[in-house]
Amino acid sequence: MSVLAAVLLLALVLVVIVAPARWALLGVTTAVLFLTQGQQVLIFGLNLYAIRFVEVAVFSRVCIRREWSLAAMGEVDRSLLLLYSYTTFVFLLRSNEGQVYQIGIAVDALLCYFAFRGLLKSSDDLKWFLNAFLLLLIPYVVLVVNESMTGHNAFASSYTQSGSDQVIGMGWAREDRIRAIGSFRHPSLLGLLGASFLPMYTGLWLARLDRRRATLGVLLCLMIVWVSNSGGPLICVVCCLIGWAMWALRTQMRMVRRGLVTVLLALMVVMKAPIWYLVSKVGSASGGDAWHRARLMDMAFQNLGSWWLAGMPIRDTADWFPYVLVATGGADIANNYLVFGITAGLGSLILLLVVLKRAFSMVGNALTVLRSDEATRGQEIVYWSLGIVLFVHVEAWFGTSYFDQFNVLWLFQLAAIATLTEEVVCAGAQPVTRVADTRIARRGEVSWRSWRPSRQW
Repeated sequence: MSVLAAVLLLALVLVVIVAPARWALLGVTTAVLFLTQGQQVLIFGLNLYAIRFVEVAVFSRVCIRREWSLAAMGEVDRSLLLLYSYTTFVFLLRSNEGQVYQIGIAVDALLCYFAFRGLLKSSDDLKWFLNAFLLLLIPYVVLVVNESMTGHNAFASSYTQSGSDQVIGMGWAREDRIRAIGSFRHPSLLGLLGASFLPMYTGLWLARLDRRRATLGVLLCLMIVWVSNSGGPLICVVCCLIGWAMWALRTQMRMVRRGLVTVLLALMVVMKAPIWYLVSKVGSASGGDAWHRARLMDMAFQNLGSWWLAGMPIRDTADWFPYVLVATGGADIANNYLVFGITAGLGSLILLLVVLKRAFSMVGNALTVLRSDEATRGQEIVYWSLGIVLFVHVEAWFGTSYFDQFNVLWLFQLAAIATLTEEVVCAGAQPVTRVADTRIARRGEVSWRSWRPSRQW
């Protein structure tokens, strides 16, 4: 670990321990953006990444201050806990190697998620974070734009070449244009940083909640997607647009879902190739390597008998493609659904889908409550954006798997969805229109602070 990284890590650890909850939340995301996996410490043969020190510090802070407790667990919380517990337990039963790594994945996920549940208390906290997050995105975008134009990665010195891990900032290009990677380990993950926050800033803009900052947030997110030069994040931006187009049908989403299932079933009947090769057709339009993604799902289906019960060793996928990853000796599992399935079987994959289903249900329930009162139309838009965030991740998982510190951002967004929907669903929206907000309300603009859900829950 470099001296600069060590100083930054120490400062961030102090922030997440002693600062107010909002600043602690910002401290964790600062670590995600500016501390790479190359910054690590070797202790007793274990590689402890810098972000793990921040995770332990913030989780300890939440526990010591009792900012969140197990008694407050909701449906999404229990589903996520069951997902990682089951996946880890099954993996440890069937595998004789990689146990420490798999335990580390589960610990990282649960520490981050429940820490975020403790730090993020309300919709006001989320708005404050999105505004403050711009202070991090501005310099970060400057760095990745410079990387896209010059090929120089500001974080390259924090990575070392190990096995098949490519030195960051070298060799990533497509169609004669550099694919920026920033502090992550793949251009797609950098692009998903912008694509996953784009719905939130768009929601703030549409709800007329500080449009200047919201506009800046949208532009920064789009810039991150552009410099990544990746097809997956670009498709996620399209999914964001589709999500907002569905706003006109927000009260008829059951019909939309049934229509989508009907269309997919019809395509399965008329298509000569399996349905998952649609991924290849869509991805070819965005310039991504979509054939690999479609072929991966095809091979996984053909070999379902090998992994459906408890997963399979990754090396057993070596014959799925004419090429393999040197680091694992198996196929590149660029699909987050299959990552869970191959790790611990169909049970793990089903539990992952349960997490998504319950998160979508919580968003839908919150929207139903907000929709009952016209004064909360601005809030309904913001909460609709949370559903689009989930939709973006659902699509992204067909083309990539989340690794390195990007998982922290996904878990933050999931925790935000769980917290904010509970705020509405458990309490019920009780609008409180102040005199100062009357003029705004008449124009159809609802102030972020113009409502307050009851805290009696």
